[in-house]
Amino acid sequence: MPQIVVLPHVEYCPEGTVIEAEKGVSVCDALLSHGIEIEHACEKSCACTTCHVIVREGFNSLNEAEEKEEDLLDKAWGLEPNSRLSCQAIVDQEDLTIEIPKYTINHAKEGH
Repeated sequence: MPQIVVLPHVEYCPEGTVIEAEKGVSVCDALLSHGIEIEHACEKSCACTTCHVIVREGFNSLNEAEEKEEDLLDKAWGLEPNSRLSCQAIVDQEDLTIEIPKYTINHAKEGH
């Protein structure tokens, strides 16, 4: 089973962690199923950028981003060439290392 190394994030995963993910699930679902409450304001429908992650290792093992995802990523805070929306990035057989950006563009999030 592939592993996802989650780099430390002050709010969602302060110490960082390593989780196991089933092949064929989205990175977002894998994170959520292991208690990492990454934002997903559009309920994983590829309509926002709140679940944006930067894939530090294993990027090429993920499914190819569709045009809709790429268009949305252009609006993401901290966009990098290896950025993906975690709700659209599907885990394959290779291990991944991901970073959750410090900020998201979520105008509806309360308390921020």
